[in-house]
Amino acid sequence: MSLNKKFSEKTAIAIVIANMIGTGIFTSLGFQLADITSGFVIMSLWTIGGILSFCGALCYAELSSKLPRSGGEYNFLTEIYHPGAGFVSGWISVTVGFAAPTALAAMTFGEYLSSVFPKLDSLWLGTVLIFLMTAIHSTNHKNSGTLQSFFTTGKILLIIAFSLAALFFSNNLQDVNYMPSTSDFSLFTGGSFAVSLIYVGYAYTGWNAATYLTSELVDPKKSLPRVLMVGTGAVMLCYLLLNYVFLATAPMSAMAGQLEIGYISATYAFGKIGGSVMSILLSLLLISTVSAMLMAAPRILQVLGEDYSLFQILGKKNKHGIPSTAIWLQSIIALIFLWSATFQSILLFSGATMAINSLVVIIGVFILRQKETTIEKDSFKIPFYPLPPIIFIGITLITLCYLTIQNTKEILFSIVIIITGFLMYLLTRKLSKNIDKKNKNH
Repeated sequence: MSLNKKFSEKTAIAIVIANMIGTGIFTSLGFQLADITSGFVIMSLWTIGGILSFCGALCYAELSSKLPRSGGEYNFLTEIYHPGAGFVSGWISVTVGFAAPTALAAMTFGEYLSSVFPKLDSLWLGTVLIFLMTAIHSTNHKNSGTLQSFFTTGKILLIIAFSLAALFFSNNLQDVNYMPSTSDFSLFTGGSFAVSLIYVGYAYTGWNAATYLTSELVDPKKSLPRVLMVGTGAVMLCYLLLNYVFLATAPMSAMAGQLEIGYISATYAFGKIGGSVMSILLSLLLISTVSAMLMAAPRILQVLGEDYSLFQILGKKNKHGIPSTAIWLQSIIALIFLWSATFQSILLFSGATMAINSLVVIIGVFILRQKETTIEKDSFKIPFYPLPPIIFIGITLITLCYLTIQNTKEILFSIVIIITGFLMYLLTRKLSKNIDKKNKNH
């Protein structure tokens, strides 16, 4: 594939940042404040989430360096475990991993914009956004990459400008204590903290986004580790800054249980008119999130099409090397989520399911190292190994255990998604074999 048919390292970093900074950071604080009102614990949540994501990014960087093919978890689990494990992971990523968050980002885009313009319907606004992004990304790499880099740069600049302006112009900064108190430590071992960590984990979801386009990156063995680490590190800093600003500008009671955290914070900082302006800007910020997800997710459908005859139409590319059919199908799945589910239900079950998916991948780091007799000299190696994968596995397991106890319904739904994926694999394998036999006979 020629360089003009590949994504640059800059575009890949933009994809990671845009996938991560989206719905979660502007909505999940409201759910956390319903049970936790300590500034120290809230900031600790976002710090732990950042550390968890960075550890995950290091592990994925090593896996991508050794298994350089598009598809993310689908590729990793197929190579490390079994094609069936890869298929189930791909099934999870396509449905819950990307379609659900795409729907959430589009939903939040509509909510923020309709809060300023009540006559506009939020669902239709989200629908139009998904349709427009799909139309652009199904053309060529230049249009797709330029659009993504433009909106992601705007996103970072907006976050910095909003944070500085809110802190500078706010007349009534909140008195929030960020130092630990004796009562805080009991919160760290409670179920509310673990469930809140799922919300935080959802907000950080997307640090692995560039691994879905590995085959379309320039020199992926060298560039992908930098892309994952730079993207994840930048987002962690943005998240800590934004949460500090939210807590400093608006009362916790005003944000508890609310979705439009950015709008509430902006209203307290700048007044009603200023809040409305920021609400419009924050809605525009979510365009890059929907855009990035509609870039990454279809590459899973593409590799499924390449590996299974039943889905071969999804593996086809247009004359510019873009899997346009897969992109349009992914957008249709996202639209189904957008029109059929509520915000919180999508957020919880998608967060839990993707946590399980990533957990199995990170365990695969140990398995792959055991399988290897020698490690390639040019492949990326996790620094301080085995600490990063152990940290990721430990925190994720604790969180999932608490979630199983407190939100059993979401975990059961995750299990149903996984079982459905396995049944789909068996059916797909059987039908693909029949298609292959017919093609050979002809």
